[in-house]
Amino acid sequence: MKRILVAATGGTISSTPHQDGLAPGLSINQMAHYFEHKQDVAVDFHVLMNKDSTNMQPEDWLAIARFIHENQDRYDSFIITHGTDTMAYTASALSYLLYNLQKTVVLTGSQVPVSFRRTDAKKNIKDALTFAKRANLPGVYIVFDGKAILGTRAVKMRTKSYDAFESINYPYIATIDGERLRIDFRPKSQVSVFPRHFGICPDVFLLKVFPGLSPVFFDFLETHVKGLIIESFGNGGLSFENRNLTAGVKRLVQKGIPVIITTQCLEEGQNMELYEVGKRVADAGGITAGDMNTEAVVTKLMWVLAQTSDPAVVKQMMQTPIAHDLDDI
Repeated sequence: MKRILVAATGGTISSTPHQDGLAPGLSINQMAHYFEHKQDVAVDFHVLMNKDSTNMQPEDWLAIARFIHENQDRYDSFIITHGTDTMAYTASALSYLLYNLQKTVVLTGSQVPVSFRRTDAKKNIKDALTFAKRANLPGVYIVFDGKAILGTRAVKMRTKSYDAFESINYPYIATIDGERLRIDFRPKSQVSVFPRHFGICPDVFLLKVFPGLSPVFFDFLETHVKGLIIESFGNGGLSFENRNLTAGVKRLVQKGIPVIITTQCLEEGQNMELYEVGKRVADAGGITAGDMNTEAVVTKLMWVLAQTSDPAVVKQMMQTPIAHDLDDI
């Protein structure tokens, strides 16, 4: 008999109407009512926290990871009910914090509260149970709208539709419909190159560039962050004429602050060597993030900086595929 532990963290799925709008409010007994399961699985429930996921913080990722780690020998799989707004960040963070865990961890939630008459929650719960019970795939996944997505590759794309998440630059893992499960893509096994580490350094900043951004902003970052992620244009380019952002990158790198370059384009990653505007960034010390999505870049950098501040080691770790966050198909 498979043993599954459901950890509730709040989110829309458990929300009820309040004076100021929807907010998490269902008790664990009320939530457990919706987790129908067959005789071949035993399901236990635990309330870890009761938050709108907008309020989810890196310290909460650590609490979830430690909870799963402490219970890993008692259960075969884990389901985390979670709000959708930051679910992709949590899924990515757990992929690093639980690196090498040989258990299935599923995050699910809903766009409409489970207690409403029309809701996607009941289907997502049933699908999450099926995947957790039958997939036999170690790692962290989001199960939503009949699809399983690798934790480091999920991005929330829609605020209302049931198909809120998409898998970016990676195949969907599985299709689920109630008790039916079809594995569409099985990730390759990865060699464990780093030890598991329960640590997060939240002192990073995410900068989305735009035409007209002043380089003066880098003066502030130089004294306030330990790592910077820049959402660049296209293949990794930053302006160097009139407003020289590339010079700002070089200055931070010289101060020992790693600067990770990702792209505002969701699909197909980047090639910083293709254009002069990207090559100059690479020459200034910018570290390419390849085809990683922003959620994975942010959480990975936090995890890496909790272990080292050595720029060379940071670069090595950021560019090493972990939990299939980089192109390794």
